[in-house]
Amino acid sequence: MDPMDPVYGATTLLLIAGGAVAVLLVLIIALKMHAFVALVLVSLTTAVVAGIPMADVAGVAVGAFGSTLGAVALLVGLGAMIGRLLEMTGGAQVLADTLIGRFGEKRAPLALGVAALLFGLPIFFDAGLVVFLPIIFSVATRFGGSVLLYALPAAGAFAAMHAVVPPHPGPVTAATELDASVGLTLLIGLPVAVIAWFVGVHLFTIAYAGKVYVPIDDSILTGERVTAGAAAGAGGVGSGGSDEGDGDGDGDGDGRTAATASTARALPSFGHVLLILLLPLVLIGANTVLATLRANGNLAQEGLVVDSFIFIGQTPVALLITLLFATYTLGTKHRSLADLESILNDALAPICAIILITGAGGMFGGVLRYSGIGSALSDSLSDLGMPLILSTFVIATILRVAQGSATVALTTTAGLISAGVAAENLSDVRLVALVMAIAAGATVLSHVNDSGFWLVSRFFGMDVKTTLKTWTVMETTLGLSIFVLACGLWVVG
Repeated sequence: MDPMDPVYGATTLLLIAGGAVAVLLVLIIALKMHAFVALVLVSLTTAVVAGIPMADVAGVAVGAFGSTLGAVALLVGLGAMIGRLLEMTGGAQVLADTLIGRFGEKRAPLALGVAALLFGLPIFFDAGLVVFLPIIFSVATRFGGSVLLYALPAAGAFAAMHAVVPPHPGPVTAATELDASVGLTLLIGLPVAVIAWFVGVHLFTIAYAGKVYVPIDDSILTGERVTAGAAAGAGGVGSGGSDEGDGDGDGDGDGRTAATASTARALPSFGHVLLILLLPLVLIGANTVLATLRANGNLAQEGLVVDSFIFIGQTPVALLITLLFATYTLGTKHRSLADLESILNDALAPICAIILITGAGGMFGGVLRYSGIGSALSDSLSDLGMPLILSTFVIATILRVAQGSATVALTTTAGLISAGVAAENLSDVRLVALVMAIAAGATVLSHVNDSGFWLVSRFFGMDVKTTLKTWTVMETTLGLSIFVLACGLWVVG
C-alpha cells in the first residue's frame, strides 16, 4: 500500500497527526473508551481529515488492519497455546524448582528470574505472573525477607520478554510495521531481554527494591484479590513491553489452579520443558543462518535440504512444530484428547482483545503512512537533528506516559516512523534496533494509568507509593537498559 500524494503541506499534516493522537488519548483516558474502538474511530476520522478520498478510506483502513493481523495473530495464537500447555502441565513449577535447587538459597531471586525468563518465551505477562504467584510466595516464605526480593525478578523477567521477544505481540507488531525480520528480532531480542533484565531488574532489586520491606501476604491465593487484579489486566489495553496487563488478561485464576492440579499428576522433566522452550529458537536460528549464507552467495540458491530447513525455521512454522511436539509429548499424558482440546481452546479466548487492539493499531499506522503524515513527521525530526533511534524512543515514551498502554504507544510509534524508516534503507540489524527502541520507550515509567501497575500492586500487597518507588522505577531501569542495548545495535549495525 503505497502512500498517496499528500493533499496538505507538512505542517498541516503534522497538526492532523498531533490532533489524532490527542483525540485518541482523550477517548482512552478521559472517556474510558475501549482502545480497539478508539483506534478504529480515530483511524477512519484521520483518513478523512487528511484528505484520503472517502471511497478509498475503508479499503486503506481494512487493508492495513488485515496486513497487521496476518503477521501478528498467527504468532500470538500459537505462542499462547504453547504457554497454556506448559502452564497446565506444571512446566512453570518444574522450571522454578529445578533452578532454585541448582542456584541455591542465596541466589533464589536469580533462579526465579531465570525460570520466568524461560517460561516467558511463549506466555504473556499477566498470565505468567498468575502462574508464578504460588511459586513466588512459597519461595519467599521458605527463605524470608521482603516478598519483593523474589517477586520483582520474576515479574520483571516476564516484562522483559513481553517487551522485546517474539512471539509476543509488541515486538511482532513493531517488526511488521518496520519491515524488520521477525526471526532476527527474536534471535537478537532474546539476549537483549536477558541482559536488560539482569542489569535493569535483577541488580536493581538486589541493590534497592528488594530492601524495601513488603510482608508476605499470600491471602491473594484464596482468589479474591487475584480475580480483582487480573480483571484489571483484562480490562486494560496494554501489552507489550509492557503494558503487561493486556497481554493475556487471564483473570480466572487458572494459573493457581493449574499449579495445584499439576501436583496430582506426574510433572514433566526439566529437560523436557527446556527442550520445548528452546526448540523454536533452534529452528528459527537455523533459518536465519542459512538464509544469510544463501543471500551472501555462500550457499547454492537451490537445494531441497536447505530449502526444507529454511521452511521449518520460519517463525510461524517453527511455533507450529513446537506446539505439535509439546501437544503429543507433554499434553497427552494423563489427559484425554477432549481435555487437551479444551486447554488449547482456552488459550485463545484471552488473547482476542490484544489481537484486535494490535490490528487496530496497525490500521492507524497504515492510515498515517498512506496519508503522508508519517513522512512529514520523519522529515521534521530529521530537521531537528534528532537521530532516528532517539526520536523513536522519545515518541514511544511520550505516548506510554500519556495513556499507559504499551500496545497503543508501540503501534502508533511504529506507524508514525515507518515511512521514514523505509526511506532510510536501513540494515536488518538497525531495523531490529529500532524495534528494541520502541519497546524500550513503551516500557519505561509504568504508573497509575497502566493496568500492569495495578496487577503488581494488588498481587503483592503494595500501596501506590511503594509501587511507584519500586515497580515504576524498575520498569524505567529495564526500559533504559533496553534502549542502551538498542543504541549499541544501532552503532554496530
